[in-house]
Amino acid sequence: MRKALIVWGGWEGHEPEQCAAIIRGMLEEDGFSVELAHTTKAFADPGIRDLSLIVPIYTMSKLTKAEESNLTKAIEGGVGLGGYHGGMGDAFRESTDYQFMCGGRWVAHPGNIIDYTVNITNHDDPITAGLSDFQMHSEQYYMHVDPSNEVLATTTFKGDHAYWIDGVVMPVVWKRKHGEGRVFYSALGHVASEFQVPEMNTIMRRGLLWAAR
Repeated sequence: MRKALIVWGGWEGHEPEQCAAIIRGMLEEDGFSVELAHTTKAFADPGIRDLSLIVPIYTMSKLTKAEESNLTKAIEGGVGLGGYHGGMGDAFRESTDYQFMCGGRWVAHPGNIIDYTVNITNHDDPITAGLSDFQMHSEQYYMHVDPSNEVLATTTFKGDHAYWIDGVVMPVVWKRKHGEGRVFYSALGHVASEFQVPEMNTIMRRGLLWAAR
């Protein structure tokens, strides 16, 4: 049986505990044995190198050097990493190796909660196959991203809230390799209710399955 670890905490505005329960349900339905941890100390456990998947849901906060090193080495060795929104993309801001591994980090969400479109850019990938463009009412993440990411979906910014980004096309969903490990990220999922958006939910579920070894 594949084993997954969900580590949740950090800023409570992203509803990490509720979202961790949703992710746990997804993974268990797909045959995973799932462990939940509520402290970043879990990342320092040498045993994580035997897992199939790690899901951080931990906006902001800090990692110790030991936690950062053990986590990144586990992914380099072949453990999958999958996450979403600020729980992965705005986590551990001071940890450079963590940011390098994720392939991007959050910068801003101009206008805060707004309506915007997610455009599927790769219709052949198993994570996004069969999905059409869809609407979100949420934070539209402006991110700094690694050009080596394999982008699966994007969004286009308007200049309503920051005129200098009018027309900017920003990655929303990507996958990448980090050493032997697979890394998946989706910028969607500000709060637990967003998992009710069918396309968002499908992308998240398929992305985690892809990342898991």
